[in-house]
Amino acid sequence: MAASRIEVLVVDDSAVVRQAVSAVLAADRTIHVLGAVADPLFAMQRMRAQWPDVIVLDIEMPRMDGITFLRQLMAERPTPVVVCSTLTTRGAATTMQALAAGAVAIVAKPRAGVRDYLLDASAGLVRTVKAAARANLRNLVAPANAPAPVPLPGEAQPLTDTTEKVVAIGTSTGGTQALEAILAALPAATPGIVIVQHMPEKFTAAFAGRLDMLCRIEVREARDGDRVRPGRALIAPGGRHMTLVRSGAQYVVAVKDGPLVHHHRPSVDVLFRSVAQTAGQNALGIIMTGMGADGARGLQAMHQAGARAVAQDEATCVVFGMPREAIKLGAVDAVLPLQELPREIMRLA
Repeated sequence: MAASRIEVLVVDDSAVVRQAVSAVLAADRTIHVLGAVADPLFAMQRMRAQWPDVIVLDIEMPRMDGITFLRQLMAERPTPVVVCSTLTTRGAATTMQALAAGAVAIVAKPRAGVRDYLLDASAGLVRTVKAAARANLRNLVAPANAPAPVPLPGEAQPLTDTTEKVVAIGTSTGGTQALEAILAALPAATPGIVIVQHMPEKFTAAFAGRLDMLCRIEVREARDGDRVRPGRALIAPGGRHMTLVRSGAQYVVAVKDGPLVHHHRPSVDVLFRSVAQTAGQNALGIIMTGMGADGARGLQAMHQAGARAVAQDEATCVVFGMPREAIKLGAVDAVLPLQELPREIMRLA
């Protein structure tokens, strides 16, 4: 990355999107837009002259789709990619493929009113590009970092009774790949898990659906009143906060609207604080790869309430922001690499 500025290439077949994204990024003095091109073939030509630090990439384009381009890019010269994807069910499912192929993050765009939408969301777009520029791509594209499945005697018989144990996970940039590695390594008889992954509205359902197909546990987008039970992971919906509450002897989630917290909704802090209040020492909190400080104070609250608190280590993070802030607060009991987190979760069982 250039010492003074982040060099960005915008690839989108919409002239309106190219213009809007370029204008938003160019307004930040730490970012320089190298160019804005209509498809990956033009991008390849532009990149021969100067390689960008970050690429903002559309998926559905003529001549070559963004998924094919992304896979070629990650195989030949891994480069941070931010996917700029349409807010539709079809777009969300395709974006999950892009994240699996190595994209760092998602920027949502609607089918209509895209210029005004992107200008309104300019701060988030700039933050995402800056986070992407600092991403450790080895932890996105190297499958060797994935944890091995955790063996558990009798795991063919998943637990069905009420559990008093809850695992709360918070993550952001790079978290989609890290969560896939962790959840796919867990046996069916796993403590109930609640997750905040910073992701735009309409994308979390597709993300949860992908994980559900890959994992032995059930993974789904949380609905208000869903029970937190063994063998299930609930992911907070994009655009809604999720909290843990009690319903009699059981834990359930509340899904609700509310103001942005640390620029995010859902917020890790909101989830973690509710877990501290509701589950206390019966919980495990894990803060993972991501930019910013969301979750650090919440993890501190969990730690003070008697929960075990863990941070992902810098070596396996894509962006070591959120874990670093929690560590600085003295909020963690252990700092562990990604591959050790599934076993840490099973310790709670």
